[in-house]
Amino acid sequence: MDMAGFRDMGARRFGRVNWLGLGALAKREIMRFLVVWTQTLAAPLVTAGLFLAVFTLAIGPMRGEVMGVSFVTFLAPGILMMTVIQNAFANTSSSIVISKVQGNIVDTLMPPLSGGELVLGYMAGGVVRGLMVGVVILAAEALVLGQGVAHPLWLLVFVTLGAALLSAIGIAAGILSNKFDQIAAITNFIVVPLSFLSGTFYSISALPPFMAALSQINPVFYLIDGARFGMIGQSDAAPWLGLAVVLAALLACSALCWHWLRTGYRLKP
Repeated sequence: MDMAGFRDMGARRFGRVNWLGLGALAKREIMRFLVVWTQTLAAPLVTAGLFLAVFTLAIGPMRGEVMGVSFVTFLAPGILMMTVIQNAFANTSSSIVISKVQGNIVDTLMPPLSGGELVLGYMAGGVVRGLMVGVVILAAEALVLGQGVAHPLWLLVFVTLGAALLSAIGIAAGILSNKFDQIAAITNFIVVPLSFLSGTFYSISALPPFMAALSQINPVFYLIDGARFGMIGQSDAAPWLGLAVVLAALLACSALCWHWLRTGYRLKP
């Protein structure tokens, strides 16, 4: 075979985007959580229900209206978004760490997938899981609490962006972690505190000025606040400001993940 034949064998035959490979990676990431749906979809519903029940029974009768609505109505959007982002983070971070621990991360790195395609493939699983969890919880809140949706499009936008942002952060956390206790530390000391201290259970208008200012530099606050605007039509910050902050954070995190996956940082020996 002449040199031209060898060059043809190595030619990229799938265009500028490897849609087949990207689709296969996305399908793998989605099937990972669907096969254990009792853990990934049913369990978050139970957890969200327990949060609502405990806070409603313990604080609800003594708490007046917040933002012009009952405390449980105020609480529902924050619980929804908190559950969505935690599950999106768990999906991408666990996928990468499991592959590293089992030694098969090379099976993901060897196929002809660019750094951007790897980011999108991993994020697809996290976003789909986050959206499915969100739909399940929203349906339960509508059924049990009679919770309506004031601005459906805003709610969809913030839930999708929230799942995408935490999926990207999960990719970064998975790349940095080499074992399960490291990813658990990131979850327990970063992701969960950010979720709890971002207005999930309170309005930042009730915080001291210093704490309120700190909350306003936290992208997770804008996710929860945006979901609250979508559901009850009230929020602490303007939704357009929240959208801009979340998009900027998503682009920054995605760019970092793209660079690390493209170079094989902490993934290749």
